[in-house]
Amino acid sequence: MTKFKLKIASRRSKLAMVQTLWVKDQLEKNIPNLEVLVEAMATQGDKILDVALAKIGDKGLFTKELESQMLVGRADIAVHSLKDLPTNLPSGLTLGCITKREDPADALVVNKKNNCYKLETLPAGSIVGTSSLRRLAQLRNKYPHLVFKDIRGNVITRLEKLDAEEFDCIILAAAGLKRLGFESRIHQIIPDEISLHAVGQGALGIECKSDDKKVLEIINVLEDKPTSQRCLAERSFLRELEGGCQVPIGVNSKIQNEQLCLTGMVASLDGERLIKDEYIGNINDPEEVGKELAKRLKLQGAEEILNEIFEQFREN
Repeated sequence: MTKFKLKIASRRSKLAMVQTLWVKDQLEKNIPNLEVLVEAMATQGDKILDVALAKIGDKGLFTKELESQMLVGRADIAVHSLKDLPTNLPSGLTLGCITKREDPADALVVNKKNNCYKLETLPAGSIVGTSSLRRLAQLRNKYPHLVFKDIRGNVITRLEKLDAEEFDCIILAAAGLKRLGFESRIHQIIPDEISLHAVGQGALGIECKSDDKKVLEIINVLEDKPTSQRCLAERSFLRELEGGCQVPIGVNSKIQNEQLCLTGMVASLDGERLIKDEYIGNINDPEEVGKELAKRLKLQGAEEILNEIFEQFREN
């Protein structure tokens, strides 16, 4: 029988390739007579390493090149870390599948010199590396005595900078560390009370053409419904607030008693203003849950905070 060939567009970073090859293996394992090919490439976000993401506006920085490959017919799907995928996709493309989520939490990683400290016990003036404004704002709110510095590069590059003592500690996604085999470097999982995670963090999103029913049917075997419900609520919350990945917006979601509980946060860059609330709603209408929570935060001043941040970006 002739094999059906499916081509994946992927970033060429090590983490992206680990995730893409996992998708390839799972699809070939579950779909008879399927051959999956991988086309790896560098995206704009991979190439610009000397400028903070917030200063260049990162909507689509890690996805546009992959999406172009699908739109011109050179690839059938693209595998993304879902937290990197904008909530509004190009015309003709859709989020066809969300895979089972790895731990979505943020993790503290330290070097040997600081192995005796937790986040809450780090001495004043300790240098914390993070490229995320979401993490930065929340940690500034809790620990104003720490010093925060931007750090770019892939996970391995960041670990090397940490071990060279350019930083006392760094904050990374627990999911990425685990997928790359660096789980032993996780010094502390940061509780939700301190740092809500990014929208979609820990899950993989598979993007494809909206009208390609064959491909949609194939990738559906990897769909994890509870993860999808949680992430769709998170993405709806972010979309309603019109915030990009590099805006201080954090979430946490869980399913309890057949209901969907979504917690959301918006903070100023200096961490001095932080608005947090939750909404519990219908598990079968996750996007409505996200919209309702966004409305609650808007009533408490979230829009004013975000508008101020956008204005700061325009001025810089």
